[in-house]
Amino acid sequence: MLLKLIALKAAYVNNEDGATAIEYGLIAAGIAVAIVAAVNTVGTDLTALFGEVSAEL
Repeated sequence: MLLKLIALKAAYVNNEDGATAIEYGLIAAGIAVAIVAAVNTVGTDLTALFGEVSAEL
């Protein structure tokens, strides 16, 4: 019985599922920030382009 409890404790301490989930969350957040920055830059460029085309018309 005691050996089983010790084995369960060791398995619990060595469990890294939570750490993996946090790592995936951080990767997803980094990708989201990159996408927002890219869309913001492209959006600004598109607004300027449409402004120029509108002025020419």
